[in-house]
Amino acid sequence: MTSLNLPRTPGFSRYAAVGILLGVGSLFAANHIAARIAFDDDAGLLLAILFRSGLSLLVLLGLVFWQRQALRLPAGVARWQLILGLLIAVQSLCLYSAVARIPVALALLIGNTFPILLALLTWALGGKPPTRRACLLMGLILVGLIFVLDLPARMASGVELGPQWVIGTACAFGAACVFSVGLWITEHRLSVLPGAVRSMYTILVVFCSMLVAGVAGFVPGGMNLPASDAGWWALAALGTLYTLAFSILFVYVPRLDMARNAPVMNIEPVTSLFLGWVILEQVFNGRQLLGGAIVLGGIVLLAYSHKR
Repeated sequence: MTSLNLPRTPGFSRYAAVGILLGVGSLFAANHIAARIAFDDDAGLLLAILFRSGLSLLVLLGLVFWQRQALRLPAGVARWQLILGLLIAVQSLCLYSAVARIPVALALLIGNTFPILLALLTWALGGKPPTRRACLLMGLILVGLIFVLDLPARMASGVELGPQWVIGTACAFGAACVFSVGLWITEHRLSVLPGAVRSMYTILVVFCSMLVAGVAGFVPGGMNLPASDAGWWALAALGTLYTLAFSILFVYVPRLDMARNAPVMNIEPVTSLFLGWVILEQVFNGRQLLGGAIVLGGIVLLAYSHKR
C-alpha cells in the first residue's frame, strides 16, 4: 500500500528480492503469533494495536524527516487520508479480533482474500470488469475457503459452530472487506501523496483512534494489561516484528520489483500455519490444508494475472 518517491535505484536480483519478501512475510506471520500469545495472556486488543502502531509511527516519522518530505496535504486530500486511517484502524482491530478467536493461519487466509473484493469493488465503481480467468480463480479461492473452514465436515456431523468461531471468521472477512476499500482509496484518491507521508498519516490516525477508543472504553477489555511477563514479552515482540517487517518492506520497495514479486508475500499464512502448529499447537486436518493450498494458489495466480 506504500510507495517511495525516490530516485531510481538498482533493483535486487530476483532471488534476493524473493528472499527478502519471504523474510518480510514470515516476520508479519510471527507478529500475529505473538499477538495470539498476548491475547491468551489477557492483553487487550487496543493495547496490542497501540504497541504496534506506536513503534511503526516512530519509524515513519524518522523516514519522513530523513527524506525531508513536506507534511502539508493537497486540497481535497485530507478527508480521504482520514478515511483511510480509520479504515486501517478498523482492519487492524478486525484482524486481531479474528486472531484472538480462531487459528492464526485461518484468520490470515480469510483476510488475504482482499484481492477478490478489491477487483469487485473496482468493477462496481466504474473500473474494468474481471476477466473470465480472474472470475474462475475467484471461484477457486472461494471453494478453497469452504474446505479451509471445514464446512462440509461440520455440516455432515451436525456440529454447531461456536460463537468464537463465527465471530472470528466474520472479523477476518470484515478485515478483508475494509482493507480492499482502503486499497481502492489509496490508488484512486491518495496516489498524489508520497508513500512515506501517506503511511505516516495513516498510522498516526490508527494510533490516535485506538487511543481514543481505549480511553472512552469503546471496546470492553481493550486496554487490559497482560496477566504475566509472557504477555508483556509477546506485546513487545509483536510491535518489534511488525515494525521491522514494515520498515524493511518500506525501505526496499523500490528495489524489489513488487509488480513481479508481490505474490511472494502470501508466504505469511503458510508461515503462520507452521508457527501456529509449533508454538500454539494449532492443528489443521487434511481437508483444511488442501483448502489452504487452493486459496494460496488462487491468490498467487490472480495476482500474476492482474499484473500481466
